[in-house]
Order: sequence, then C-alpha cells, then structure tokens
Amino acid sequence: MTSLWPEEVSSVIQKELARYETHLRMESVGTVIQVGDGITRVHGLDDVMVGELVSFPHHLTGMVLNLEEDSVGVIIFGSESSDKYIKEGTLVKRTGKIAQVPVGKPLLGRVIDPLGQPLDGKGPVVTDRSRPVESGVPSVVDRQPVKEPLQTGIKAIDSMIPIGLGQRELIIGDRQTGKTAIVLDTIINQKNAKVICIYVAIGQKISNVVAIQETLQKHGAMEYTTIVCASSKDSASLQYLAPYAGCAMGEEFLYSGQHALVIYDDLSKHAQAYRELSLLLRRPPGREAYPGDIFYLHSRLLERAAKLKDDLKGGSLTALPIIETQAGDITSYIPTNLISITDGQIYLESDLFYSGIRPAINVGLSVSRVGGKGQTKAMRQVAGRLRLDLAQYKELAAFTQFGSELDKATQLQLTRGERMVEILKQDQYYPLSLSFQVMMIYAGVNGFLDDLPRGDIKKFEAEFYRYMTERYPDLIHDIELKEELTDSLEEKLKTAISAFKNEFLHRR
Repeated sequence: MTSLWPEEVSSVIQKELARYETHLRMESVGTVIQVGDGITRVHGLDDVMVGELVSFPHHLTGMVLNLEEDSVGVIIFGSESSDKYIKEGTLVKRTGKIAQVPVGKPLLGRVIDPLGQPLDGKGPVVTDRSRPVESGVPSVVDRQPVKEPLQTGIKAIDSMIPIGLGQRELIIGDRQTGKTAIVLDTIINQKNAKVICIYVAIGQKISNVVAIQETLQKHGAMEYTTIVCASSKDSASLQYLAPYAGCAMGEEFLYSGQHALVIYDDLSKHAQAYRELSLLLRRPPGREAYPGDIFYLHSRLLERAAKLKDDLKGGSLTALPIIETQAGDITSYIPTNLISITDGQIYLESDLFYSGIRPAINVGLSVSRVGGKGQTKAMRQVAGRLRLDLAQYKELAAFTQFGSELDKATQLQLTRGERMVEILKQDQYYPLSLSFQVMMIYAGVNGFLDDLPRGDIKKFEAEFYRYMTERYPDLIHDIELKEELTDSLEEKLKTAISAFKNEFLHRR
C-alpha cells in the first residue's frame, strides 16, 4: 500500500492540473479625480467611447459625455444626491455598452424612468429587446412623403393645421395656455387608430405626471401609451437622456412597420438641463449661455421622426415637441431653433386662452408645412377656405371696432366668422371623430348656423351629434369609411342638418 501512495497522489494532482483552466479577465478601470453636481472627472479610461455607460460603486451608473486629453467627463444617472456615494479615488469601470433602453410592447401601460426602470410600482419591465438611445436617422432614400393624416380629434388642428404620420409639429406657447391638453387629447384620440404613444415628461412635477397618468387611465389610453418620466427632482443627466430614450422606444415600432407618436414635454427644460451639464463640464458657453451644439441637440432628436417606404414595412414615427415661451416671444433662441427644425408649429396665445377661446390657437402664426397632404379628402372639401375666412374675419372684427357702418356682405362675413370661432371651441378630453368634425364644419361654412344666436352654438353642436348618431348612423359610417364627401353624401348631410335645425329651433 505504501508503495502505491505516491502514484495515487501524482494521479490526483495530474487530474486536477488537467481540469485547471485559467480565466484571465481584463478590466478597463479609471479613478475619479473630481466629483460634484452630478458630474465626475475620471482619469485612466483611455479607450472609453462617447456615450458609453460606466459603473460606479453602490450600483450607480454614468455616461461619458466629454473626452479630454488627460481625463473624461462623466454624467451620473440618479437623483441630485447620488454623487455623495462617489469620492475622489473611487474606481470606475467600463461596461463596453453604449447607453441603451429596453423597448417593445411590455413597456405599454407603464411609467418608467429614462433608463427603463419602473416608477409605477407594477414590478420590473420584462423584455428581451433594447435599443441605443442615440441612433442614426433614416436617410432620404428610406423615407416617403408625409401623406397620411394623424387625427388629433381637435377641430381647429385637423381642419387648419393638419398633422401627418411621420411629421414633426411644434406646439409652442406660454405656460398654462393648454399645450399639454392638446397632446393628451391627441393621445386619447388614438384609441382605435393603432398608433402607439410615448409621452416624455421632462422636468415636470411628479404630481403633474401622476395627474396625466390618471387622465389617460380614465379614458382607456394607457393600454397603448408609455410614460417616460424625468421629473424636476431628477438630475439634469436623466432629464437630458429622457427624450432620446422615448425616441428609441418609438423607433422600435417605427422599424417594425407600426405607427408611433412621441411627445416631448417640454424641450425648453431639456435645453436647460443640457446647458447645466455643459457648463459643469466646462464647455465654452455661447448665446444665452447655451453651448455651441444646442441646435444639434434637438435636430438629431427630431430628425429621427419619419415615414418609411413601404418596402421597409411603411412604419412611422411622429414627433410633437412642446416648447414654452416667455411672454409670447417666439423669436428667442430655443424657439427659433425648433421652428426651423420642425415641419410647422401650433402657436397657443394667452390672450385667446383667457378670452375663452380654447384651444387658444393663433391661426395666423400657426402653420403645417405638410398642408392638405396631411388631411383626408373630406376635411379638405369642407375646410379648404376656413383658414382664410377666419383671418379675414379677424381683420374685419378689428376694423369694425371703430364703429363705422357696415354693408350687408360685411355683416354676413362677421356673423359667419363669429359662428366659426364658436364651432372651433372644444372642451378638453373630448376629441371628435373625423365624421363629426366634417359634419359640424360643413354646417358652419355653408351658413346653416348664421341665423342662430351665438350663445346657442354649443348646445346645437352637442345635440346635433346625438341626433346624427341616432338617426343617421349610416351617414357617419360612410364618411369614416370613404373619407370623402361624395355628391350623394353631401345631399344627405344637407337634408339631415336642415331637419335637425328645424327641430332645434322648434324646441327653443
């Protein structure tokens, strides 16, 4: 036995040596040399990429934003107090991954932060798909013209400032003029339109975001909506990332042949967050202390909106950026940048809002560069002259304040204009179908309401919709299906309006 002992030992050692494998892992690490205000400077990450995620202790994550000669500038994701866990000398590790977010249908109905972490208490977001937050834009060759309408359900917009699938339409105005109300109505109106909605809240109070979620929930819109929230209590780095994360989530549907709508509320706070990060990173300031690439910040975001060609599945990504002005000044730096990037703007005016005209859209300053291509034929038929008629009415109304005597044609124009202004008023959270909009605008522009008192227009409208639903459901169905007013449909509509008007006048 004793003679076998060395052989047994050697065989065991040989087996162990045969099983032994070396696992050599190289890690690229750096050292924090400066930290504060959500920004760190790191020495030693010589091969790191711009936009790459890096990891800190305590499960904190950051993103490389500045590459300098002897250090890199990293923004820390988390709350404003996150950098208290990071000290000078802390080790920082490369992840080798460019910043990306989870995407796909599991995100629908959820409230998440820009990193894809849930904020609604419904458990983790389970999806095996992700996309980089920054990606290239579709080329001109890959796109097709914007020619399909995105129905907002708002009469004033669908009739005069139409939005098409794949368009970028800026919503601009002072605070508290109804900008968010317009986009919420648009989201609610997509219920049966098969358009996925992503609402990006940037720098808003959490109470506002909760109210928006509850509103969408109440109207059954959360089932096809994702809310990306970087609230006012979050760091500037998360607010900077939020719109790109929301856009990446929308692009998942764009490239899979579906239609998506992304709302950025609002990009003025996004620009301020980026200015804060840039100044902390010691980038040279330019006009209004914004960095030199502030235009590129928004152009590379909004250019990702597109309508793809049919052989690329024909998906679309529509962008509705919101910008807040100060005292109605649309000529300041960020508003003019965004006006030049987008395909038109909807300008909301405080004076109109406080005078009771809601939505408070200034028709003269609002424009859609897609024009009639973003409308159905039925809407073009009834609303073709509406914009011009309202502009003429506004001029006449201002002129007649001087009390001059008016001829009959001028009086008729003023009467018609007053009725059309009343028709275009609309309550919040009540978007209208295409058929209802077409029928009501048709009644207005063809003079059916001229002899009604202005105060009765709202009542007339509400009862008219009920009447048409009960008596003429086939007419409503035909307008929705054909999306145009044929001669036979027009005759039928005239008969229906006249019959209802007689009933309405009889009841008064």
